[in-house]
Amino acid sequence: MKKLHILTLLLAITLLVSPVQTNAIGEQKSMIIEVEGDANKWKTHVEKYYPRIEVVQVYDTLLQALAVKGSQSQLQQLEQAEFVKQMFPVQKYQVHTNDSMSYLFDQHTQRERLPYTGKGVKVGVIDTGIDYEHPDLRKNFKGGYDVVDLDGDPMETKQHQGAPTLHGTHVAGIIAANGEFKGMAPDAELYGYRALGPGGMGTSVQVIAAIEQAVEDDMDIINLSLGNTINGPDWPTSIAVNKAVEMGVSMVISNGNSGPGVWTVGSPATAVDAIGVGASTPPLKLPYLYAHFERKKVSITPLVGSPAWDLQKDYPLQNIELAKGKVPDLHGKIALIKRGEVTFTQKAKAAERAGAVAAVIYNNEEGRFQGGLEEKVTIPVASITKESGEWIIENIIPDQKWLETKYKTVQDTLADFSSKGPVTWNWDIKPDILAPGVAIKSTVPGGYKELQGTSMAAPHVAGALALIKEAHPDWGPHQLKAALLTTASPIKNEVGKLYEPIAQGMGRIQPQKAIDPQTLIYNSRLTFGRVLKGVETREATITIHNRTDEQQEYYFKPPNQMDGLQWEVPMSFSLGAGEKKEVQVKVRVDQRQIDLSKPFHQGWITLHDEHNTYQLPYLFLTKKTDFPRVMGLEFTLKPFTKETYQYQVYLPLKADELQIDLYNPDTLRYNRTILSKQDVKRGVVKGNLTKDEVGEDGVYLAVLTIKKGNMKQTFETKIIIGTEYP
Repeated sequence: MKKLHILTLLLAITLLVSPVQTNAIGEQKSMIIEVEGDANKWKTHVEKYYPRIEVVQVYDTLLQALAVKGSQSQLQQLEQAEFVKQMFPVQKYQVHTNDSMSYLFDQHTQRERLPYTGKGVKVGVIDTGIDYEHPDLRKNFKGGYDVVDLDGDPMETKQHQGAPTLHGTHVAGIIAANGEFKGMAPDAELYGYRALGPGGMGTSVQVIAAIEQAVEDDMDIINLSLGNTINGPDWPTSIAVNKAVEMGVSMVISNGNSGPGVWTVGSPATAVDAIGVGASTPPLKLPYLYAHFERKKVSITPLVGSPAWDLQKDYPLQNIELAKGKVPDLHGKIALIKRGEVTFTQKAKAAERAGAVAAVIYNNEEGRFQGGLEEKVTIPVASITKESGEWIIENIIPDQKWLETKYKTVQDTLADFSSKGPVTWNWDIKPDILAPGVAIKSTVPGGYKELQGTSMAAPHVAGALALIKEAHPDWGPHQLKAALLTTASPIKNEVGKLYEPIAQGMGRIQPQKAIDPQTLIYNSRLTFGRVLKGVETREATITIHNRTDEQQEYYFKPPNQMDGLQWEVPMSFSLGAGEKKEVQVKVRVDQRQIDLSKPFHQGWITLHDEHNTYQLPYLFLTKKTDFPRVMGLEFTLKPFTKETYQYQVYLPLKADELQIDLYNPDTLRYNRTILSKQDVKRGVVKGNLTKDEVGEDGVYLAVLTIKKGNMKQTFETKIIIGTEYP
């Protein structure tokens, strides 16, 4: 069974509706209520018939909703009104929680020599807030809004308010810091929209409300370094993003940190009109462990918040099991610890107390993982794969062999954690583009810090857009996006082969070229969809714009010939100065001849003009391609109740049957079925279950089963029933 993780923002920021905590009678609470019909009409209604409830904000652009404040009893009465579709708590819960830019500008056009700095361009940062008191941000910060506390002060969460945050400040610095540290667009105007509260917690509706506020404040560009695990183009946040682009705002979204697997991009980066950003590496010196006798390299990923891994000599490793009690003396050794049971910080602290020189945490499931430390430790801590950990246990530890720390220099490689496409249902190529997202230094409250993730890649793109927007103030989001994508540089892996389109889109950004491109290509990612017939012809339309003052010749080079594929591209053609032209690229697919064992058929079509070469990615899927059929289970208590549960899942295609069964998480014994639906439509599926329907309190393994014809898929995740299980 595949694991289905509860909606998680891509920096380990959770995007879930959390159960409302019990409040003292009369204590004021903040809620967002989604309403039927015109929100302004219901604002008047609430003010008249619920006079003790304060309507703080009206949302009527991207959703119809009211932000309100009142006591629990008053809000509970309002929640029963017929016009209230759903009520969302907006806060008051607590969770446990190298210069990347210089190489983006070539040596002949360094950023300092560019005439553009983002001056006059308004950039909104929807995140955890911004520390506008930071000396590098104070000058450029112009305002914003706090959707969590429903006021005009979008400051980061501080210690006395709950789990403190820093993510939004780091993102803002990459875009437009202007002090000791310089961002991509150091004269851009920064606006903060706090949609995520203590510990980076928030809900989809808060994010949508923040987008609406930023649009109404006339932002030119909005950066969202957040997301969830829902791979669908029509999840509510994705719909809101497309609407914002339609209204003239460029939307930049981090693609996610769930790579290197496919189908791992999440909403809202799945939005068709968004610029979804994956992560590449700036010039870096990365450590790895080396076994001399076996000539084996073990890749390591330093944890966020860990001291630099700079061990100067060889060390032995010792495997420790924290669950078994006392940790042995680890002086002069590297601790090897399995992931799970306790937090990364607890593991690191245990190794530190035992005298270890470093700690390595190996995964308890396939693949790499990215983690962070919540407290300061003095020893370097890194993660490795399950395969590497088991190899060390079998081949290194028994003979007390020592491992050396070596380093490799990398640049323009794909970050292992960067999420990949494609998008379900419309089968779109995501990410659109790459930007640096590994070991990125930027501003945080009280100083500076290196972080990594697609959260750090997206603001590089937002900053680059600010430069282009200053150069071309009349350009809208589609022209700005075309400029960035047309001029991007596809990157290659260690053996010199281009990374696949669903990993890099058009490639890594080149801001200095995007500021004044000779050619603009619209709809440059060629998505041919899911081919179901035995023989079928698909086509994609792109628009080519010659921006020069002279006529230019253009010609295509189709991919190398393959069995079962027949390409039809335009003959060479010329475009006059300033002329645009729509062209069609067609492919005839014969599924009797192509390799149906490949899940994706993707590659590159080359377009030439008189001065440049452009690599256009293409993708199509076959009838044999497998994809996730259900995602993103949300299961929570309905606000103000202890007897009604809300559930919500996403289906990219319709299904004959959807069923949720509960199992004991320890014994994996079947317990009961809590939901069974027939003839289920695609999209968001949601509803309510009574306490009698969900049954006995406890922590359960929920197994979701989807059936469509002869197809059956199962997914699993843990859910909590009852309030005594935190």
